Amino acid sequence: MTATGGQGTSPVWPVSIKGVCLVGAKVVLLKNERDEWELPGGRLEAGEDPVPCLKRELEEELGIEAEIGDLIDCWRYPVLPTRAVLIVTFGVLPMAERKLRLSNEHKELGLFAPAEIAGLNMPEGYRRSIRDWVSRLG
Repeated sequence: MTATGGQGTSPVWPVSIKGVCLVGAKVVLLKNERDEWELPGGRLEAGEDPVPCLKRELEEELGIEAEIGDLIDCWRYPVLPTRAVLIVTFGVLPMAERKLRLSNEHKELGLFAPAEIAGLNMPEGYRRSIRDWVSRLG
């Protein structure tokens, strides 16, 4: 996807805001239609700021209200050979055990110990964000 502006073209990608969410010391992951595990979150809407976007997405996808922490990472993910998404990850402040709801946007909801993520089918950027956030929390 490109947009013309000024003297040439520059890449334009959808932006997806994701959260590393720990519930009872386990990472919350969702399985998408490509059978990849991903962090909860979603597309930034026009005029929306990243933190309110993530709060909205956590409510929609998991049925929870959460406090958003620090920005962790930002990376380009080629979803398909012709389609890329800009992924922005934030830490979500850890939560005690709570009931999570799976929305119809995903196939499965999973809670994983940080040590378990290495073997999951997921983009490396998500693993990096999880490791970073867990490390920051100590």
